[in-house]
Amino acid sequence: MLRFVTRHIFTGLITILPVLLTLYLIYWFIVSTELMLGELLRFVLPETLYWPGMGVMAGLALVFFIGLLMHIYVVQRLFEKAEQLLYQTPLIKSVYRAIRDFFQFFSPSKDKEFEQVVAVTFDNGMQVIGFVTQVTPEYLPKGLNNDGDSVLVYLPLSYMIGGYTILVPRKSVRILDMSMEEAMRFTLTAGVTGHSPESSPPLFKRQ
Repeated sequence: MLRFVTRHIFTGLITILPVLLTLYLIYWFIVSTELMLGELLRFVLPETLYWPGMGVMAGLALVFFIGLLMHIYVVQRLFEKAEQLLYQTPLIKSVYRAIRDFFQFFSPSKDKEFEQVVAVTFDNGMQVIGFVTQVTPEYLPKGLNNDGDSVLVYLPLSYMIGGYTILVPRKSVRILDMSMEEAMRFTLTAGVTGHSPESSPPLFKRQ
């Protein structure tokens, strides 16, 4: 009887936790945006013109506007100059660069060549799912890619944020028929979730 109850409680948790976490993140974003920008709007606008929810709408509009500005060459150069200041600041540069590189990896404007899901085969026959991050030898540290025929692959870990970045020969890498979202979900859950096949791009292109 106890095993029966425990099994169904566990099944219920697995079912409801993803929903609750998703709703909590949405709630956190709405509340945080409303608190920050709502106070600013109340300070600028007359009390009669402000109504709840304007802070969230202002936050979404601000993010959208920043996205538009980042397509302007002058704004891109100014942003790069500001980033250089962060890169020269102790402690901040390490944290900022790591966070920016992580999110830049999933950017929709990123070259599709770097979004390829692959299986890395080791000498003992073991295969690991990873993501191609660099294929151009010139962009790798000097001395790291002496043969000129290797690629850099990120191997995410299951059930945690983190992973390994390895340099492997191209012959040891095989493209998988999975999208990035499917592969990340499959890897982070240790293969508990499945995936739906999608068409994959050509393996690698030299730049």
